[in-house]
Amino acid sequence: MILVIFGPPGAGKGTQAKCISKKLNIIHLSTGDILRAQLLKKNDLSFKLKKIIDNGELVSDKILNQIISERIEENDCKRGFILDGYPRTMPQVFFFNDLLVKKNLEISYIFEFSIDDQTIINRIIRRAATENRGDDSDAIIKTRLLKYYQETKPVSEFYKTEFNSIYHLVDGNQEITKLNIEILKLVKKQWFNLFYSTSILDFNLKNHVQPTSFY
Repeated sequence: MILVIFGPPGAGKGTQAKCISKKLNIIHLSTGDILRAQLLKKNDLSFKLKKIIDNGELVSDKILNQIISERIEENDCKRGFILDGYPRTMPQVFFFNDLLVKKNLEISYIFEFSIDDQTIINRIIRRAATENRGDDSDAIIKTRLLKYYQETKPVSEFYKTEFNSIYHLVDGNQEITKLNIEILKLVKKQWFNLFYSTSILDFNLKNHVQPTSFY
């Protein structure tokens, strides 16, 4: 099972991904965590990544794609995984989709969190005050939101159009528990429908029943 979660910064993607991860017993892969873990390794890729970050440069699509492709090969991803923060650009989308095809894998669910900007700003400012972080000012948050709408929103729109049957828009303004329940209900409902359809197909094949026999 592969889940992809989209939403602006402060929408609660990480919180929900962690909850879903525990319920479904699959790994939560956050881009930030993956990059931090990569930095701890001692290989050519980690040294290259460290140099990029030390120089204050952005991690390129090429580097991030390589890191993600290697990460999902690890044993803890065999049961499935939840992606939080990737893909976030169209080049990443095309790479990831090709990667899944090569590995004979497919995305099971796509969730996009819809939430108004002022709620996001309020959330991040409250979090910054709690964590004593001074880098989350109103202006910085608005800049991050603008970048999200310019770079990542087109990605979620692409999946909404091309993968509509597994795409779900959820209200991110909800309380954490309510949102978690809604997401899990959608997963269980779609999983049941898939299982039910597969069971009928298996029955038809085993018993040589033509599909028209059921109508």
